[in-house]
Order: sequence, then C-alpha cells, then structure tokens
Amino acid sequence: MASDNKVHMPAGFGGLMRFDEEFKSKITITPVHVIGFTILIIVFRILLTFIY
Repeated sequence: MASDNKVHMPAGFGGLMRFDEEFKSKITITPVHVIGFTILIIVFRILLTFIY
C-alpha cells in the first residue's frame, strides 16, 4: 500500500532553462557595439540637421 502513494519531485532545474547550453548565436552584440551604433546614429542625425 505504501508504494501506491509515491510523491514525484520536480526536475532538478525547477523549470529554468540555460540558454547558453541550448543556443549559440552566430552574431554577438556587445555593449560596446550598442554604444557605438548609438553614437553613429546621433552624429548622423546632427549632420542631417546641418545639411537640410
């Protein structure tokens, strides 16, 4: 009778997934790239203001 009342524990990860193990992107964007692109967009916007 005692074997019929088994309690199943959740998985070891608790539903969390590690994305580094699952997927590797071919394109990586670092914070330096984001800051550089932002500065380029701002400079481009300022140049457009002076040209037009």
